[in-house]
Amino acid sequence: MEYKEREFEEETFKGKNFSNEYFSNSRFTDCKFIECNLSNVKLDNSKFQYVLFKDCKLLGLDFSKCNGLMINFEFEDCIISTCTFAQMKLKNTNFKNCQIKDCDFMDSDLTNSNFENSDLSGTMFNKTNLSFVSFVNAKNYLINPNENLFRKTKFSLPEAVSLLNVFDIEIKN
Repeated sequence: MEYKEREFEEETFKGKNFSNEYFSNSRFTDCKFIECNLSNVKLDNSKFQYVLFKDCKLLGLDFSKCNGLMINFEFEDCIISTCTFAQMKLKNTNFKNCQIKDCDFMDSDLTNSNFENSDLSGTMFNKTNLSFVSFVNAKNYLINPNENLFRKTKFSLPEAVSLLNVFDIEIKN
């Protein structure tokens, strides 16, 4: 099936392998991707409105190439690796129970987003708006408080101590 320059509405894609497919210039509205492999999918000017990715593998996607005016998606229990979300407005986006490894959120607005119970190993946050974001029970994040905007951002112990890593201090028990 061809996925380039198409419109999909209220579709559920389950167990599909989309590796290296082209979603360029396509629109997905009220769609669900469940247990799908979306590795290296090309997203040039694609639109995602109210789209759920659940139990999916997303490797090497550049979400920053999507149409920024038409973005609303959420991720649950996904493996998200080496993906780019730089310079995006992703307010109210759920990234729950995900493995988010080596991803880029630089210069993004993540206000009110949710990273609860996610593993953020190697993921970059720089000049990112993290206001009202929840990192409760998230782990392996390295976020510099001097380089990002925090306002009522939620963290949990013991991982919150990692916020002090940028300072030349020693913490003793």
